[in-house]
Amino acid sequence: MTFRVENVDWGDAKHRLSKIREKVFVYEWRIPKECEFDQRDLVAFHVLVIDEENNEIATGRLTPDGEIGRIAVEPKHRGPEVYQLLFNALLHIARLQGLDKVSVQCELEGVTYYQQQGFRPVGNVYMDAGIPRQRMSCHINDFSLTRVELTH
Repeated sequence: MTFRVENVDWGDAKHRLSKIREKVFVYEWRIPKECEFDQRDLVAFHVLVIDEENNEIATGRLTPDGEIGRIAVEPKHRGPEVYQLLFNALLHIARLQGLDKVSVQCELEGVTYYQQQGFRPVGNVYMDAGIPRQRMSCHINDFSLTRVELTH
C-alpha cells in the first residue's frame, strides 16, 4: 500500500486531525476528550498520513520544544511502515526547527521500547489522565525506529 504524509496546520486541519485522535484516544483508549486536546495543538506541528484511497489513517504532532506526541494510527494500519512515516516526518520537522533533542511521554510499559530506540528516562514517573507515564528524551540523531520491530 502507498501512503503520503502531509504537514498540516491545526487551524486548517483541526477536523481531520481530531477525527483520528478521537477514534484512537477517546473511544479506543478511553482518554477523556478534555485531556486529549490542549492548547499545545495550536502551536504544534502536525502531520497526517493518508492512504492511496485518500483516507486519513494516522496523525502525530511535534511541539516547539521537541515533544513528539499524539501519535494516533487507525487499528488496521498499525505497522512499521506507517509508524516509520510518522516519525520520519516529525523528525524532519524537528531538524528544520533546529532542535537537537526530541522527547516523548510514554506509558510505563513503553519505556523499554523507547530505550531501544535511543531514548532515556527524564525525571520521575507521573500520572496523566489516570495513566502512569514517563518522560523520555533522545538526541535527534540517536532516534531510530529500525532498532526494534514495531508490533500492533
